[in-house]
Amino acid sequence: MGRAVSVAACALNQWALDFEGNAERILRSISIAKSKGARYRLGPELEICGYGCADHYYESDTLLHSFQVLAKLLESPATQDIICDVGMPLMHRNVRYNCRVIFLNKKILLIRPKMSLANAGNYRELRWFTPWNKARQVEEYLLPRIIQEVTGQDTVPFGDAVLATKDTCLGTEICEELWAPNSPHIEMGLDGVEIFTNSSGSHHVLRKAHTRVDLVNSATAKNGGIYILSNQKGCDGDRLYYDGCAMISINGETVAQGSQFSLDDVEVLVATLDLEDVQSYRAEISSRNLAASKVNPFPRIKVNFALSCSDDLAVPICVPIQWKHHSPEEEICLGPACWLWDYLRRSRQAGFLLPLSGGIDSSATACIVYSMCHQVCLAVKNGNAEVLADARRIVHDETYVPQDPREFCKLVFTTCYMASENSSQDTHWKLIEKLMFWQNKTNNNNKNLHIKLSQPKIGKKRKICMCVQYEHFRYYLSV
Repeated sequence: MGRAVSVAACALNQWALDFEGNAERILRSISIAKSKGARYRLGPELEICGYGCADHYYESDTLLHSFQVLAKLLESPATQDIICDVGMPLMHRNVRYNCRVIFLNKKILLIRPKMSLANAGNYRELRWFTPWNKARQVEEYLLPRIIQEVTGQDTVPFGDAVLATKDTCLGTEICEELWAPNSPHIEMGLDGVEIFTNSSGSHHVLRKAHTRVDLVNSATAKNGGIYILSNQKGCDGDRLYYDGCAMISINGETVAQGSQFSLDDVEVLVATLDLEDVQSYRAEISSRNLAASKVNPFPRIKVNFALSCSDDLAVPICVPIQWKHHSPEEEICLGPACWLWDYLRRSRQAGFLLPLSGGIDSSATACIVYSMCHQVCLAVKNGNAEVLADARRIVHDETYVPQDPREFCKLVFTTCYMASENSSQDTHWKLIEKLMFWQNKTNNNNKNLHIKLSQPKIGKKRKICMCVQYEHFRYYLSV
């Protein structure tokens, strides 16, 4: 029938304002998606500039450099013959929006602004962006010259619309819109949209992945359809850790699951699914069909391109899988550890210093640093060349290969004993025995203790990085 489609969801470790590095990771993800047969590629929210730019969104340079990266993506041979969906900030009629730019073969198909902004907890999107409040309306967006020269287009559609390819219809959601009570996928599904996409900048909170997975699966369980979710991963310079968990779902069941805690900068999920399964699933839901007969249609952008091929009889279709969740203990162990690694390598420092008292706070922090070292050794063992290069730079040894977490820990982790009036000699020697890192014993009951590290004891001149708060976990690591 020619209705099997291959789509890709990407989880990228993007850095705020690292335009060159972000572009490289985007292009790498597109190349991987194409090599796996995907005809549509979805990336995380604001992936071109990085999600955590904060007040740099106010600067015109942020918009300029985002367009420069977009021009590079449009010109790249890697982006040909695949629909690419990337995120960046845009200014339309002097209003700044958080947008998805969807393009194919050097032509921009649609710019879709975010309609529901996240503004609770750690999110402050209303500080930098304005939501698009014109439901089912499209305006003309005047492209800057740098893009006009590549695409040959003066204006492109901007607003709340869906894409109609030769074989299906795609609709876009952006992060918070999935969590909103009036999510766009509800009426888009009633209007015949078969593939929903969601680009997210969703940070890790204990057990939040459960809610995210349930929302995606319930979206297609009630209405049928294919749901593709991409998410940012890693620490992009702030106190948050974005935990990936890219996924692809059909008719309420997960068919592809991405990792939640990984040191890989680029992760691409590809699934091949049959659109006939969506049609037959929807046909059996009479209440859905009655509601669909009364829905107001979305503007459709026609695309002369098909996500499926004419002969798909031999194409294997993905089957449902059971989502494998981490336990709460594993999340506490792995999430902060991955955040620490990103903070360490991106701050260009040489290690951590932890004052130990023998209490639960400092002891738990030491365990998390060891967990980080374990993740680094595991990534190197699995062939991650980027982690290996970062580890060698941190320890100032171009031949070093981290294999033993305890050995690596000794190179990047320095501890000292901060005795108080409640500390015993027994506590001191137990800490030395268990941790086995270089220690500087300091006898001082003053809480405002200053520690002087002498050059001969540390060896090479090393900088010690200071780590700050990560969500609900606080690290007592100091200079």
